[in-house]
Amino acid sequence: MKLNRLSSFAAGIFLATAISSAAYFTIGTEASKAPAQTKEDKSDSASKPSDEKMKADLESSGYVVQTTEEYNKSLQKAKKAAQEEIASNEPQKEVVNEVIINVTDGMTSIDVGRMLEQAKIVENAFQFTKEVEKKGVENRLRPGTYKITSEMTPDQVISTIFKE
Repeated sequence: MKLNRLSSFAAGIFLATAISSAAYFTIGTEASKAPAQTKEDKSDSASKPSDEKMKADLESSGYVVQTTEEYNKSLQKAKKAAQEEIASNEPQKEVVNEVIINVTDGMTSIDVGRMLEQAKIVENAFQFTKEVEKKGVENRLRPGTYKITSEMTPDQVISTIFKE
C-alpha cells in the first residue's frame, strides 16, 4: 500500500512537469519569434528624418558635421601645420642656473655638494664630494661668497670654492 501511494505521487509529479514543460516551450517559442518593439520604435520607423534634415538640425545646434573624407583631409592639414610649426621653431636654449653660494667656517665639501645639487649646478652631491676628494682639496674650503653657474665644469666649481 505504501508503494502504491509513492508511485501515484511520483506519477503526479511527472505529469505536472510534463504539462508545465510543454506549456513553457510552446509559449516561449511564439514570443521569441516576434521582435520586441516599444511604442517609440513603432512611431519613429514611420517618421524617420532624412540625412539632410538630421545634418541641418545638428548644424543649427552648433555641431560641425563632416563626412569621413572631409574629416581625414582636415586632420592631415592639421598634422602638416603642426609639423611645419615644429620645424620652424628654433631649438630652445639651455637654461643656465646662476647661484650665489655663501660658504661659512665649519662647512664641509659634503655641505657644499648638497647646496650645489639643490641649486641644480651638479647632478649628484656625492659624486661632487668624490671629485673634491680625488683632487685632495676637501680640507681647503675657503669661506666666502661665490657666484656659480650651471655652465661651469665641476673642476671650475672646485677651483672657485676650494684652494688648490
